[in-house]
Amino acid sequence: MLKSLKKDYPSWIVIIGIFVLLMEIAFFNSGLIFSLFISAMMIYLGRKRMAKKKGKILFWGGIIFTCTSIFTMMTFKFLLVAILIHFIVQFSQSKRTPKKITPLINQKESVNQAETIIRTKPLLENILVGQQKTPSHAYEWNDINIQAGVGDTIIDFSNTFLPKGETIVFVRNFIGNVRILVPYDVEVSLHHSVMAGSTSIFGLQETKLFNQVYHLQTPNYEQSGQKIKIFTSLIVGNLEVVRI
Repeated sequence: MLKSLKKDYPSWIVIIGIFVLLMEIAFFNSGLIFSLFISAMMIYLGRKRMAKKKGKILFWGGIIFTCTSIFTMMTFKFLLVAILIHFIVQFSQSKRTPKKITPLINQKESVNQAETIIRTKPLLENILVGQQKTPSHAYEWNDINIQAGVGDTIIDFSNTFLPKGETIVFVRNFIGNVRILVPYDVEVSLHHSVMAGSTSIFGLQETKLFNQVYHLQTPNYEQSGQKIKIFTSLIVGNLEVVRI
């Protein structure tokens, strides 16, 4: 029983952390959700008006307000203490029972040739803040799987040659807009999830979306030999998919 408890104590820390967060919201800091929502809206509106001074003030004010709200949370302080305790426990255990390393010698007959793995450079990277887009010149296509914090993402398929078969795009944004430009002769399947925002898919517009998940697909997608499957997930932001 004691050994099992020691082994599972990180899980217990997570469970206790969730309990502390719920208690904090229910009894000690009921305005936390509202303050974080206001901060998110300030960041979103400021990001859309970044070219103006007022937009910059809103954006950075929202960032500071969010950080202040998180740093003053009881749950955040609990997690800091829990992390400190975790490292102390790990250090104590390593001193008490140091890890022994035993060399393993393989015979030549049992050595298998390692499998060759090719690593390619991704088109887009994970970013915390800022805008990113595919190159404006001709480029070689690689499937995209990214996540971003605050900022816009633009993917333009007109400057690349798509391979035969299904091309995959995953984009996850916390706050920001996603714009995807697709050639006319390519079929598309779209899976979209959004907490708050709007969409414009090939001219079909939906505004004031809240906590929505849906799937759209062009008529000849299943039969097409060249097609694009798009997965997008936004907390706050707009999605636009257009033909070029």
